[in-house]
Amino acid sequence: MISTVLSTHSAQKILPQSGIQKEMLNIEKAYHALVSKTGKGNDFLGWLNLPIEVMPDEITALHHTAERLSAMAEVVVVVGIGGSYLGARAVIDALQHPFKSLLPNDKKPLVLFAGNSMGEDYHQALMDVLALKDYAIIVISKSGTTTEPAIAFRILKEHCEKKYGKEEAQKRIVAITDEKRGALKKLATEENYETYVIPDDVGGRYSVLTPVGLLPVACAGFDVRKLLNGAINMRNSLFLHQDYDNNIAMQYALLRYLLYKEGKKLELLVAYEPQLFYFIEWFKQLFGESDGKEGKGIFPAGAIFSTDLHSLGQYIQEGERHLFETVLSVERVNAHLPIPFENHDLDGLNYLHQKTIHEINLTAEEGTRLAHISGNVPNIRIIIPEISEETLGELIYFFEFSCALSGYLLNINPFDQPGVEAYKANMFRLLGKE
Repeated sequence: MISTVLSTHSAQKILPQSGIQKEMLNIEKAYHALVSKTGKGNDFLGWLNLPIEVMPDEITALHHTAERLSAMAEVVVVVGIGGSYLGARAVIDALQHPFKSLLPNDKKPLVLFAGNSMGEDYHQALMDVLALKDYAIIVISKSGTTTEPAIAFRILKEHCEKKYGKEEAQKRIVAITDEKRGALKKLATEENYETYVIPDDVGGRYSVLTPVGLLPVACAGFDVRKLLNGAINMRNSLFLHQDYDNNIAMQYALLRYLLYKEGKKLELLVAYEPQLFYFIEWFKQLFGESDGKEGKGIFPAGAIFSTDLHSLGQYIQEGERHLFETVLSVERVNAHLPIPFENHDLDGLNYLHQKTIHEINLTAEEGTRLAHISGNVPNIRIIIPEISEETLGELIYFFEFSCALSGYLLNINPFDQPGVEAYKANMFRLLGKE
C-alpha cells in the first residue's frame, strides 16, 4: 500500500500543528460529503465505487476484444484527448518496456495515440507508419464532436477503409462512447463497430478505470484485473479509515490546502523514474481541470528528476517561494545494474563500485529533498513499493479521491470544467463555424 509523508522540517516551519488541528473539521466534512455523495457535482461520482462495480464478465469482454485486436494488428491507435487518452497512456508508459518497438519478440501491439493535438506533421508521420503496418483503431469520445479527436478519426477512418475495405475496417474499429446519444454513438451503430460505454456519471479525467483506460491497457498486454484490484485496495482503505490520522487522501488533501493558504500556489509533482512522465501529465489534467476555477486552485506542474534538476533545479532551490513539491517515490525497481570498477578511475566513480543505479537514484532523491527543504520548499512524499498494475491502480484512486476532497475544501465543484469552452468558442468563430 502506498503511503504519504510530509517531511518533518517543512511541517514545523510552514504548517504549525495548530493549523492542521484548526482545519481538521473541514477535511472531515469534505470527506463525508464525498462518501455520502451530498457534495457539489455529486451527479459525477460514478468513479467513487467504480472499481468494485466492474463485473468479471466486463473484464473478460475487454480482454477478449484486446486479444481480437492484437491478433489482427501490429499497432493499435487510440484516438482521444484529455481524459480520453492520458490515463491509458500513463499506465501503459509506466509499465511498458521503453524500447518496446525495437524488441524483436514482443508480440503485443504497439499502442500509439492520435487526436490529442492538431499537429499536422505528427499525424502525417502516424499515417506513414500505418501505411506499413497492420493496425486497429480505438476511438474514444463521449460526444464524437470534440474537434481534435474528431479530425483525427475522420482521417484514420478514411485511411483504414481504403487500406482494408469497408467491411474489414469495421472489424478493426472499436468505439468507446455514450450509451445512447452523440455523433460517435450514431456512427458506431450505423457502421456496426464493437462498442463500449463511457458511464454518464463519470467525467473524462476520472475515466481511466472505465473502458476508456482499460481497453487500451489490455491491448498493450497488461492485466486490468490487477489494475482494478489496486484501486479496490485503496478504495477499501479510504472508506474504512474515516479519520484524518489514518486516511492518506485526507492527509494529502489537507496538507496541500494548508500550503495553498500559506501562499504556495504551485505544486510540482516529481518522479525519479522517467516512465512516470505521463502519469504526471494525467495528474496535471486531473487537478488542473478539477481545482482551477472561480479564481482558486493550485497550479499543477511536473518534473522528472534528476533530469530536470539540470534545468529547473536552480529555480526550485532559490527562486520565488510560491511552490511546494510532492515526490512520487519508488522503493524497488526490476533491474539490477551495478557500477563497474575501472582501473584508471578517470571519472572518479570507483567509490560507487557495486552500488546500483537505483541506489544512487534514491540517494539523489534524499539529497534533493534535504536541499529543497533547507531552501524552504515544503516537501510531501508519496511512497510506492514498485511500479506495477496494482500500485498504479492504488495511485489512480488515491489521486482521484484526494482531488475531490481538495475541491470541496476550496468550496468548488471539482467535477465540472466550464473554462475549457472559452478557447473552443474563439476557435470556432475564427474558423467560420456557424
